[in-house]
Amino acid sequence: MNNTQILEIIENLKGRRAYEEKRASKLGLSSLYAYIEDKILKKKAFEESKNIQNKIEKDNPVKVKEKKSSCSCC
Repeated sequence: MNNTQILEIIENLKGRRAYEEKRASKLGLSSLYAYIEDKILKKKAFEESKNIQNKIEKDNPVKVKEKKSSCSCC
């Protein structure tokens, strides 16, 4: 148990600690520490993929075609 960030999160859980422990056991993780560590890793991976997607969208903007109406009144 080296990561101080994870230990700090666990200390600050207070009333949610029992809930988080149940979630950890439901997901098959051996401890609350492993569960919090997994949560942080998933969050970082999500943010990285979101950043990559934003870079791709900035480099290759998608041209939006105007919708043509089928009738002349619109």
